[in-house]
Amino acid sequence: RDLHYPLRRQRQMCIRDSINTIRVLCADVVQKANSGHPGAPMGMAPVAHVLWKKFLKYNPVNALWPARDRFILSNGHACALLYAMLHLTGYPEWTMKDLLDFRQLGSKTPGHPEGHYNGIEVTTGPLGQGLANGVGLAIAEAHLAATYNKPGFNLVDHYTYVFCGDGCLQEGVTSEASSLAGHLGLGKLIVIYDDNKITIDGSTDLAFTEDVLKRYESYGWHTQNVPDGNSDLNAIEAAIAAAKKVTDKPSFIKLTTTIGFGSKKEGTEHVHGNPLGNEDIVQVKKRFGFDSAKTFDVSKETYDYYSHVEKGKADEQSWNDMFKKYSEAHPDLAKEFKRRVIDRRLPDGWKEKLPRYTPSDAPAATRKFGGKVLNVLADVIPEIFGGSADLNPSCFTYLEKSKDFQKNAYHNRNVRFGVREHAMCSIMNGISAYGGFIPFGSTFLNFIGYALGATVLAALSEIKCLFIMTHDSIGLGEDGPTHQPIEKYMIARETPNTLFFRPADGNETSGTYACAIQQDKTPSVIALSRQNVSNLKGTSIEGVAKGAYVIDECDGTPEIILIGTGSELELCVKAKTLLKDHKVRVVSFPCWELYEKQDIKYKESVFPDGVPVISVEAGSINGWARYAHASIGMTTFGASGKEKDIFKHFGFTPENVAEKAVLTINFYKGKNVPDLVHRPF
Repeated sequence: RDLHYPLRRQRQMCIRDSINTIRVLCADVVQKANSGHPGAPMGMAPVAHVLWKKFLKYNPVNALWPARDRFILSNGHACALLYAMLHLTGYPEWTMKDLLDFRQLGSKTPGHPEGHYNGIEVTTGPLGQGLANGVGLAIAEAHLAATYNKPGFNLVDHYTYVFCGDGCLQEGVTSEASSLAGHLGLGKLIVIYDDNKITIDGSTDLAFTEDVLKRYESYGWHTQNVPDGNSDLNAIEAAIAAAKKVTDKPSFIKLTTTIGFGSKKEGTEHVHGNPLGNEDIVQVKKRFGFDSAKTFDVSKETYDYYSHVEKGKADEQSWNDMFKKYSEAHPDLAKEFKRRVIDRRLPDGWKEKLPRYTPSDAPAATRKFGGKVLNVLADVIPEIFGGSADLNPSCFTYLEKSKDFQKNAYHNRNVRFGVREHAMCSIMNGISAYGGFIPFGSTFLNFIGYALGATVLAALSEIKCLFIMTHDSIGLGEDGPTHQPIEKYMIARETPNTLFFRPADGNETSGTYACAIQQDKTPSVIALSRQNVSNLKGTSIEGVAKGAYVIDECDGTPEIILIGTGSELELCVKAKTLLKDHKVRVVSFPCWELYEKQDIKYKESVFPDGVPVISVEAGSINGWARYAHASIGMTTFGASGKEKDIFKHFGFTPENVAEKAVLTINFYKGKNVPDLVHRPF
């Protein structure tokens, strides 16, 4: 006779009811909003139960505890599941009202998770981005562990868990990121793939029939298969436990589930992007033993079962006690860890290290000035960490006092991203979201097109990243129009919450890095030249922070203002010497977005009313009408040839700038010059 059977039976019923509560709650959340995806949350409720109940280390009352495990929902459309778990486990800011407000304007429960909110590590939704972010989080953990952990003190010791779906694995960014993760042997990264065999169009048999496990095995991952993700909790737990024991490679668990488990439409695309409907909701609740008349009903027993508040507090206190002892044994490292990871504050005095230049200093490409300032700052800001997409010899972003971040060498700071621009930028987002890092990644500006999914998400996520983009114009020469960015300036400028910099010389490059590093919630795209530029009189680090500023003044009121960015600023300075009979002001305009932050008085001082303005930039002229009355720029793609020949061909010469200046002066004589500063709103 099994004397423990009643207790064991009661425990099994509690587990069953708790899992089904997740399923029903998620169905209610989507149904009330009349919008969303109930299927994946209902199918993944068992694995969510196992992960949150058995494995995740976190503290609901301190969501930023540095020692927490990181969880990412790469299949972000399943966000009702994440929101439900945050609520059930005791995060005080995740209330039932938030679930009731799912997908409503102003709520913290939008249609896909946003990393602004406690408990959500990264913003996901565009499929695959979350998995690639997870690689970044795992890289960050590995580097900090190698940097700060000492015998007896595992200060940094946690896992990154990722849920993903069929759609995530079809996106190219996951292939790029997973390949790199396997190469690096990121043993603290565990990906759980919801193999429900359904996408919006229908069965995955329509377009996705590869052997995913073999694919990930070929990447160098540890792989497992759980055939019954609907009910075999022991197998799910065993798979995750086995994955944690594999320390020399990332782990991939294929978990076969039924999408919309419990619905009359389970196993079909009809539960993917549509509410179940009232009739089916009633059926689901009856099937799982719930009162079909009640909505958003969670029992006290379920709340008590999932609450992690006391356990989380105890775990954090234990870590705090260890950190106190660590601080006594390793005071300098503890001080740096606190500044960098906990307080997230830049070290004192870093600005004093910025290189400054005079016109007597030798000309160089701004990519080379950028390499110098990056290395100077990396010496005093240890959180600067990153690499290039196989372009270190061209982008000059290798940190010279460190070596390659590789398997068994996680303490180093140079990441070899390989020819993977999209994954590079998405991984950077994960590294930035981790905290305690200023990630950078470099490639040619034209190839930001490969990475736009990640660079835009960085802006939406409000995180700091340095996207360093060299070979920034037709000035790159012989590689031709396939490599010459024309429209990319405007793509970056038109992306909200993004700073696009195009510095003209050494001082402005230093100023660009200074501004970018000080941004806490804004990524920067830094466009740097391949060709040499002179160090110009009048440029300054401080001027860059204004966005636009006067570098070459005239006596009295100017007749014309010449705006230049990047390498074309020097053309404006030279054009002025050809306009001796005219009063010419030259303005550098390295960053539109920072200029827009200035007050009206400052803008009036740079662009006084009644003075015509010409912009000179070797990119698209679109957008310049806001700041100039006429523009010298690109209206076609570029061409292959010598740099000087290409610039002359497209009109980027001092002579052409001077000629167009005279035409503009004469055009506006006796006419009202449109005001470029004052607007009604």
